[in-house]
Amino acid sequence: MNQGDKEKYSYCTEDKEALLSTEVEHIDIKRFDARPIVEAMKKMSFTSRDLGRAAEIYLKMLEDKDCAIILSLAGSTSAGGCMDLYADLVKYNMVDCIVATGAAIVDMDFFEGLGFKHYQAQNEMDDRKLRELYIDRIYDTYIDEESLQACDHAIYDIANSLEPRAYSSREFISAMGEYLTKHGKKEHSLVKLAYEHQVPIFCPAFTDCSAGFGLVKHQMDNPNNHLTIDSVADFRELTNLKIHAGTTGLFMIGGGVPKNFVQDTVVCAEILGNEVDMHKYAIQITVADVRDGACSSSTLKEACSWGKVDVAYEQMVYAEATSVLPLIVSDAYHRGAWKNRRKWQLSKVFDHEN
Repeated sequence: MNQGDKEKYSYCTEDKEALLSTEVEHIDIKRFDARPIVEAMKKMSFTSRDLGRAAEIYLKMLEDKDCAIILSLAGSTSAGGCMDLYADLVKYNMVDCIVATGAAIVDMDFFEGLGFKHYQAQNEMDDRKLRELYIDRIYDTYIDEESLQACDHAIYDIANSLEPRAYSSREFISAMGEYLTKHGKKEHSLVKLAYEHQVPIFCPAFTDCSAGFGLVKHQMDNPNNHLTIDSVADFRELTNLKIHAGTTGLFMIGGGVPKNFVQDTVVCAEILGNEVDMHKYAIQITVADVRDGACSSSTLKEACSWGKVDVAYEQMVYAEATSVLPLIVSDAYHRGAWKNRRKWQLSKVFDHEN
């Protein structure tokens, strides 16, 4: 590297450090009590009343001794400041199973579990300049691409350490949780806590994230002796959990693949010859518009026509999730119903299979 290149690199390094200087601080729902504001919003109209009813339905899920709660997670709310909130849901026995996008689990939570951070974007920035600096952008949040590639390599290392066979995403994510217990830098990681509390995590489109890069490298370096991710096994395993649990409630952030995947378990169970109830409770927080007919915005009432979701306790909340989710979860946390809940530990359902 010549002197000119060194000076250019030094300038870029200083520029990058300045841009990655303000960490995203994840909200702590234990530090504030949202019950008074949620109670007040129940007496309002529009989205406020929808939020209040969603909080009531989530409380019913927590109070129902027979109900297993499934968190469906899409979008970038983890990077946006809700990462510790999701970890608290596991830590305090407020969810029993998670179905998520790969990005939420790998690029965001596992990424921070390794000690890396997400950063607030301070001003408008030229995305071509960000590319030169190896900074990735999620709306107004930055990620260091070099750190993300280190996350990819950790996935590669985990894959190389496992027996070469077909794995459900749940199995592989469990191995990621175990990896964090030994090599992690963050105690409050969703992936780590889910492993420790026996809460299964499914990513039905697992390779659509940083995990995909690490797994592709694993297969390229081990062409005749590599593992694969079996999405059919994901569907079978999650359907088995629905059959095992019986009564279920859905807490859905965003839509997409996780939403449809978890709702379809009812139909799949019936096809397999099992009589199961529709999901008894359902909440969805989304900004998607029903007019385009997309899965992310299909209403929960519509899902009833498919035999997926009952309509007695369902609520759509049309809002950006980081603005309302902390209120709903803080309200539920401070009401304390989680203290008397059954610990389902649904990962144990699969112990006899492996």
